[in-house]
Amino acid sequence: MVDRRDFLKILTSGVLGTSLTSLKAREAFVQEARYYNRLNNDIVECELCPNKCLIRAGEWGDCEVRKNIDGRLKSFVYGRLCSVGNDPIEKKPLFHFLPGTNAISVATPGCNLHCRFCQNWKISQAKPDEVKTRYYSPEQLVDVTQKYNTPTIAYTYTEPTIFYEYMYDTAKAGKARGVKNVMISAGYISQKPLEKLCQVLDGIKIDLKSFSNKFYKNLVSGELQPVLDTLKTIKENDCWLEIVYLVIPTHNDDMKMIGEMSDWLRKNLGPNVPLHFTRFSPQYLMKNLPSTPVKTLERAYETAKKAGLNYVYIGNVPEHEGADTYCPNCETKLIDRNGFMLNKKNLDKGTCPNCGNKIPGVWG
Repeated sequence: MVDRRDFLKILTSGVLGTSLTSLKAREAFVQEARYYNRLNNDIVECELCPNKCLIRAGEWGDCEVRKNIDGRLKSFVYGRLCSVGNDPIEKKPLFHFLPGTNAISVATPGCNLHCRFCQNWKISQAKPDEVKTRYYSPEQLVDVTQKYNTPTIAYTYTEPTIFYEYMYDTAKAGKARGVKNVMISAGYISQKPLEKLCQVLDGIKIDLKSFSNKFYKNLVSGELQPVLDTLKTIKENDCWLEIVYLVIPTHNDDMKMIGEMSDWLRKNLGPNVPLHFTRFSPQYLMKNLPSTPVKTLERAYETAKKAGLNYVYIGNVPEHEGADTYCPNCETKLIDRNGFMLNKKNLDKGTCPNCGNKIPGVWG
């Protein structure tokens, strides 16, 4: 595995990818969208996500990366990457997916939601021309992944739904060459494109931001139900799933609501879906709040465990034992973690070495 610092140095040097000053690259990153309807008077309706934007000719959708050009919807971010990194898979966080390995992590500008607490708002809330980008074709990105002996590509940092066409094509190309693919998403995507995407992805992490529709409307500019529908669709399509719940003081830290959410997850997704409670830090438009107390995270952890979820984690708290994986049958510690780093793995091909219990996940 190449050293992370050396990898980032190579990325910023411009050796990888293609400069957008290249006419060929500029033509490549504008491609026709795959999910939309053409209506009268050159108006189009985007069908990629629940926003279902109605877009007049010459105007952009709410995500600011899809534009109506003469009655046809075009994506302006195909392969137009504003961030490329080499991260531990635990940073996504995915704890039951090739633990201890890295993922080539990529993003384009844009998002179809507007979270007031977004940690990557400088790129997620930016238009394509407002940030520095380089062009990577799907084949180039798979080449990079294999060149550095990295098993996985992660579509992350911003919202991968908005660069759907590129993600799908790259995942398909990667799958054909033995590279795994994971999406790190808020889950605000329509069912039809999601089902198609599940055919080429190996894992998905969904940010379930609250179990309150009011929270989604006021702080996210979205709705809860489409995200719940997404979770069920992923489960039905047998794609590996993990869930993150960012606990924000005074907004979504009510234990009754967390209990109701945990009950819903167990009933609809089963007891083995990993649930991560992560610590909020003040940022973007919500700098007036304190960081989440560790005791609140611990209470959420206990609430979810009492609801019958087998794999519950505490994140963004270094050296907390809530980041470790235990066998729910005999309580043997299977994976010891410190933050995003894996200290020790005691897991034999997905089974507990002590009692033989099968641990769900993607292990090899």
